[in-house]
Amino acid sequence: MPRTEGTMPLPQLDVHRHDRTTRALVTFSGEIDLATVPLVYAALAGCLRDGVLSIDVDLTAVTFCDVSGLNAFLTASRLGAGAGTGTGTILRLHHPPRAMARLIELTGSGFLLDAHHAVRPAPPRRAPTVAGGAL
Repeated sequence: MPRTEGTMPLPQLDVHRHDRTTRALVTFSGEIDLATVPLVYAALAGCLRDGVLSIDVDLTAVTFCDVSGLNAFLTASRLGAGAGTGTGTILRLHHPPRAMARLIELTGSGFLLDAHHAVRPAPPRRAPTVAGGAL
């Protein structure tokens, strides 16, 4: 009899696409990793294949995204830029999880982010003080 102890549920990713003329909103919900990234590729490739000129990706409900997910977004952006539609396809990420936003910042991939959701620098650190004066 096979053992089922210690088995973990498979990561899940829900994908929803809403089109409006030459623009699409793709919403992901769940985890983006090696197991689920084929769904990301499929959704984005479908947009490119269908001639979508602007792809907005809503990541509000994404709880985790590793480098394979970032690679999928970079690949789609690169392919979209050369899609032969004259102006190309623009891909913008909206509301990425904090860890993913940091990964985007570290890799210089900020061009993927919607300008309103770009990574903001951390506030400057202040030197600790003691009541009645500085240390």
